[in-house]
Amino acid sequence: MDKIIIEGGHTRLEGEVVIEGAKNAVLPLLAATILPTEGKTRLTNVPILSDVFTMNHVVRGLNISVDFDEDQNMVTVDASGDILDVAPYEYVSQMRASIVVLGPILARNGHAKVSMPGGCTIGSRPIDLHLKGLEAMGAEIRQSGGDITATASRLHGTTIYMDFPSVGATQNLMMAATLAEGVTIIENAAREPEIVDLALLLNKMGANVKGAGTETLVITGVDRLHGADHDVVQDRIEAGTFMVAAAMTSGNVLIRDAVWEHNRPLISKLREMGVEVTDEEKGIRVKSDVKKLRPVTVKTMPHPGFPTDMQAQFTALMAVVKGESTMIETVFENRFQHLEEMRRMRLHSEILRDTAMIHGGEELQGAPVMSTDLRASAALILTGMVAKGRTTVGKLTHLDRGYYHFHQKLAQLGAKIQRVTG
Repeated sequence: MDKIIIEGGHTRLEGEVVIEGAKNAVLPLLAATILPTEGKTRLTNVPILSDVFTMNHVVRGLNISVDFDEDQNMVTVDASGDILDVAPYEYVSQMRASIVVLGPILARNGHAKVSMPGGCTIGSRPIDLHLKGLEAMGAEIRQSGGDITATASRLHGTTIYMDFPSVGATQNLMMAATLAEGVTIIENAAREPEIVDLALLLNKMGANVKGAGTETLVITGVDRLHGADHDVVQDRIEAGTFMVAAAMTSGNVLIRDAVWEHNRPLISKLREMGVEVTDEEKGIRVKSDVKKLRPVTVKTMPHPGFPTDMQAQFTALMAVVKGESTMIETVFENRFQHLEEMRRMRLHSEILRDTAMIHGGEELQGAPVMSTDLRASAALILTGMVAKGRTTVGKLTHLDRGYYHFHQKLAQLGAKIQRVTG
């Protein structure tokens, strides 16, 4: 099993780093490739991640042609033939995001069977909103033996109010609605940049989706969709991770191609802390002097609030800032597991329900730690860079789901880091 070894305590990151296409965007985009009955869909700027391979297997298992050219970061999908309506359990069980194939399969075939999904252990993340929305559109839903079966000769448009702006549910219902009869209105919809990216692809395919990026989506159903070409949006979470890495190491790093607007909530908190963040022609530059930074309070919220996917990394930054910082997690109920591992590195923190108090600025000590989820793995690696001595981070299967060559990119910026097998 691979491990990452960091010699920390003296790292100052400098230089430029290139980020990949967004993991959280490409997975629903791949699900959308199920919808067209003519032509091929080509996705470019596709990140080479284990989750992408898993979703490719899910789509391929529906009797759809999927070709991943890793040298060109391009996936070509041809779904123009007859497709199956049962998603392969072997791959769906590995990744929670795979539930987003339910809506496209149902909308196209009138019947879909998908296993209950797996994924990171960061909370319950129920799929009730997905199922309620499909039922409102006329689907009959049955759950049995760990499988979800949905049936509808053709979905029909309706108004759906979401109790919570779930990203996955919004994506699932958007895709299902593209082929429904009539107009579907989704209120209190998720507003993330990844929602906008999905709407862009769907509209290129011939769909009629309006309001993406706002809390109200209006989708007018069409009879058929066709293939299209689309460039995956840049990964705001990877960009944010390197922004935090630069800030906590008193670094000076340009994150190339990072989108300012997508990272505005994070930038706001970095600036409040005293980090210098500037928007340049080639990307976002982050400069910092840790000794001058101030503690802050952060509360995760659905977009456009502070992203929960940056919570763990930001607590790593809080750990090096002198004073008491507060992190409030409102999206997932079990997302402070990484702090237990950081305590092995002498971090002083207290957790009370959804709130973590981080007592930062004390000397951290390298230690063997284990990743508990995708973003926690990045947070532990970042903490290892500033902790005195050697840190070994294990269980990298989580890291590989969302970061491409993470250790190599950090090494190019000056970190003493290597990945070893065994």
